[in-house]
Amino acid sequence: MRFERLIDDLSAQMEHEQREEERSLALEEERHRLGRLSVRERARALHELGRPLRCELVDGRTMTLALESFGRDWLAARTGPPSGGLLIVRIPAIEAILGDREELQASLTPLPESPTALAARIGFGFVLRDLARRRAAVLVHGVSGASWPGTIDRVGGDHLELALHSAGTPRREAEVRGYRLVPFDRVSTVEM
Repeated sequence: MRFERLIDDLSAQMEHEQREEERSLALEEERHRLGRLSVRERARALHELGRPLRCELVDGRTMTLALESFGRDWLAARTGPPSGGLLIVRIPAIEAILGDREELQASLTPLPESPTALAARIGFGFVLRDLARRRAAVLVHGVSGASWPGTIDRVGGDHLELALHSAGTPRREAEVRGYRLVPFDRVSTVEM
């Protein structure tokens, strides 16, 4: 009888140690996952949960964004009603995401990234090249707080060339009052 109790005690102790080891491994895996989590992934999690992204930008603006799509280093959002203009935000221009404990906890939700998600691989320059092809009138906001209305003429590997003209007017050579080369890292957002 004593021998059976000894075996039972040893068995229970081994099961307890195994559960503790599994729990420790799960905690360690979660710490590693959180250590690799990016601002982009947390913003995407909020979007998937149907929550707006409230953020401060490096140019001093605080915005509430209705997220629409995500690229490698940018996100597209609307700041007003669904018919409002589209805003392209460089993720490095986000100074802080604002939220309560529940929202920030929700942003930790793991989301699978589809291996075929093309938008996730598209960089900021690609989006700007599309705007240049369309000859879309834009308002470029710099990280210093300055903004410049115009049309993107060309996009290089790390900069854009902006033809400056009044907002709301089409790009015509007679309307252009100057040009500006702006490095991507000096751009906060591009409004359309």
